[in-house]
Amino acid sequence: MKLQSKSSTAYKTIGEITKELGLVDKKTGSLQTHTLRYWETRFKQLRPIIKAGRRRYYSKENLIMLKMIKTLLKDKGYTINGVKRILSKKKLSGLDANDSLSINKPININTDSIKNRLRKINSIIKELKKVK
Repeated sequence: MKLQSKSSTAYKTIGEITKELGLVDKKTGSLQTHTLRYWETRFKQLRPIIKAGRRRYYSKENLIMLKMIKTLLKDKGYTINGVKRILSKKKLSGLDANDSLSINKPININTDSIKNRLRKINSIIKELKKVK
């Protein structure tokens, strides 16, 4: 029997999101769901749906926001307050979050579109350097 995968617009559980973000303890292999719960207390943009049994369900938009937060905190080394400032400025909204985070996905676009995206990225980098 073949398992069906969820559609990209389906809500995901905290465990599914944690796996997707790679928040797994390297020694024990256990999921670091506490990290997501903590980020929810720090970032007002993160508001999963909490249903009966206090089970969290994250939307596609939540996942995009979590990817940005994880990238800025874990990969770029920003503090929580630094990430809050970046998110509050909403300078990232000019760039499609999916394109900025999924670098392994093939892109079929023309040269002018690439140049425009590079300009946006350079603008974001300048803003990030001001915050840091």
